[in-house]
Amino acid sequence: QVQLVESGGGLVQPGGSLRLSCAASGSISRIPAMGWYRQAPGKQRELVATITSGGSINYADSVKGRFTISRDNAKNTVQLQMNSLKPEDTAVYYCTYGLAYWGRGTQVTVSS
Repeated sequence: QVQLVESGGGLVQPGGSLRLSCAASGSISRIPAMGWYRQAPGKQRELVATITSGGSINYADSVKGRFTISRDNAKNTVQLQMNSLKPEDTAVYYCTYGLAYWGRGTQVTVSS
């Protein structure tokens, strides 16, 4: 049983930056990957980025070069640094642990 809590969402202008954080607690294993997905209204939930306990990273093509995911295994946290934000990045961002556990989401809105 794992609990995930996201933080760091908010309203930002196009071209701006936000940093999302996720803290995991409960029965923690270092084997599963952790990562971020997002879902905009009327759209499917989609991959943003994932990172394994060993540091292997996968990004969606739409965020490569703009977003950076990182993980602290000792603290069971994962972060997503988002730069050069675009309106199409607007969504609820969800932290996941092994695709089996999910946070409740944090809203990111990119608008002028």
